[in-house]
Amino acid sequence: MFEFKGEPGSTVFLAGSFNGWDPSAIPMKESGQAGVYRATVALPPGRHEYKFVVNGNWYADPAADDWTANPYGTLNSVLDVR
Repeated sequence: MFEFKGEPGSTVFLAGSFNGWDPSAIPMKESGQAGVYRATVALPPGRHEYKFVVNGNWYADPAADDWTANPYGTLNSVLDVR
């Protein structure tokens, strides 16, 4: 499960190497807690890079286990699935 904590009422999507970095393919739903958004994605084993797209802006996950530089001079979050 992916989780993003932000402002209530935001539009939040999950984009990553697992969906071709499509910024609108995986909408995240606000949970019962205001400003907490979640999405569950079944991923195959391997290394997956991702970011949250919040109101059109891209953010790395501050709670990620690891990050890696991307060609745009920012960081992607990394999730290793075993």
